[in-house]
Amino acid sequence: MIDLHSHSNISDGLLSPTDLVEHAATHGVKILALTDHDDISGLAEAQQAAIQYGIQLVNGVEISVTWKKRTLHVVGLNINPLNTILMKSLASVRQGRLERAKQMALGLEKAGIHGAFEAASTLAQQSILTRMHFARFLVERQYAKDAKSVFKKYLVKGKPGFVDHEWMSLESALNLITGSGGVAVLAHPGRYDIRRTNMLLLLEEFRALGGSAIEVVTGSHTAAQYVEYAKYAQLFGLKASQGSDYHGKGISFMEMGRLPALPSNCIPVWQDWPQTNALVAS
Repeated sequence: MIDLHSHSNISDGLLSPTDLVEHAATHGVKILALTDHDDISGLAEAQQAAIQYGIQLVNGVEISVTWKKRTLHVVGLNINPLNTILMKSLASVRQGRLERAKQMALGLEKAGIHGAFEAASTLAQQSILTRMHFARFLVERQYAKDAKSVFKKYLVKGKPGFVDHEWMSLESALNLITGSGGVAVLAHPGRYDIRRTNMLLLLEEFRALGGSAIEVVTGSHTAAQYVEYAKYAQLFGLKASQGSDYHGKGISFMEMGRLPALPSNCIPVWQDWPQTNALVAS
């Protein structure tokens, strides 16, 4: 019923904001957050579609962050999409994404893969260029069987299409989210190559800077990780969020509407959202 992490073609999803909302509705989702990467321009369209399909839309965004030379993602929920500082800051991040994309294409060119920037740009259309657009291009050209394989072979550290990019600081991202009235959620923590010591340091810093929750149940987590990150949430007094991280058929970890319930020892991030609680209770 509740999915607080999803992407449209405004960033690296396959569906338009309208089609994404329709897809969510047909799969039983009642409360949906659209959390495109570093972009909030799809929220107005999604909000109109949500009214049409009887879904409660949560205004969201997913911001890229650099922490100890690692790339992390922080989801902002219930943000104000009209906040001027938020809009200007995200525009700057998107410009950085464009420069990164050009460098990624150069790396692939040197590896004998030609036309990557142009092809990825065509797939992105008017949206921001992301690694997923390059992954889709490489799958279409049969350099790998699926997006997951592409990342391992071409787009992670040490591979031809990897570019070490400096994103926004954790503090800046949290300030943007909370400054626009939102709730900051550490996205899919199980995906980061962080050992327990650094995870404890990250969560301590995240909480101290104003972070409120972590994703416990998410498309890329295993059942064991649901339990693991529920324990981390308890340890740090953080609330728990859930989301499919849906991008579209064939490039998603999980279909919408198939998320298991949060572990019973979790405090849901929506606990203090009256409108959401009323819908859940009904």
